[in-house]
Amino acid sequence: MLRLRPYKPADAATILTWCKDEITFRRWTSDRYDHFPITAEDMNHKYLTLNGDCSESDNFYPFTAFDEDGLVGHLIMRYVDAAKKTLRLGFVIVDDIKRGRGYGKELLRLSLNYAFECFGAEVVNLGVFENNPAAWGCYRAAGFRDVPRQKKDICHVFGETWTVAELEINRAEWEARKG
Repeated sequence: MLRLRPYKPADAATILTWCKDEITFRRWTSDRYDHFPITAEDMNHKYLTLNGDCSESDNFYPFTAFDEDGLVGHLIMRYVDAAKKTLRLGFVIVDDIKRGRGYGKELLRLSLNYAFECFGAEVVNLGVFENNPAAWGCYRAAGFRDVPRQKKDICHVFGETWTVAELEINRAEWEARKG
């Protein structure tokens, strides 16, 4: 049974082992870090000292998923509007040896439940690189839908241009999925 709890500084060392190469790392963090690999201290500095790069003091919520065997997944939530009705998920990752077994979908289910029930969100959104079809498929399986945009965000990685697709789910869609 997967459970979700607030991130602890000790989680960083394990989470970082899930990025075996820089492509995986960049798909997870985009351009939010200026070097690879990062250390647990780098991650904790960004999360705990820099508040996840959020200027608002109460706007950054990192979570860790775990089961009886230990840590399984991680993500962050942050509000993207002053009314605190839209939450954005980011830094979504699952232990690389457990991918493809439904852990990602379950991590998202737990997170969406938390976002709508505890945080009172009306909409939850996220971005995924279009060159990451496994993650895109996981998000869709969890109920997220593609959101067409006039201008897509891009990131320059390894001399390539990576395009970001936006996905979202609203409270009514979530309630319908829950049954």
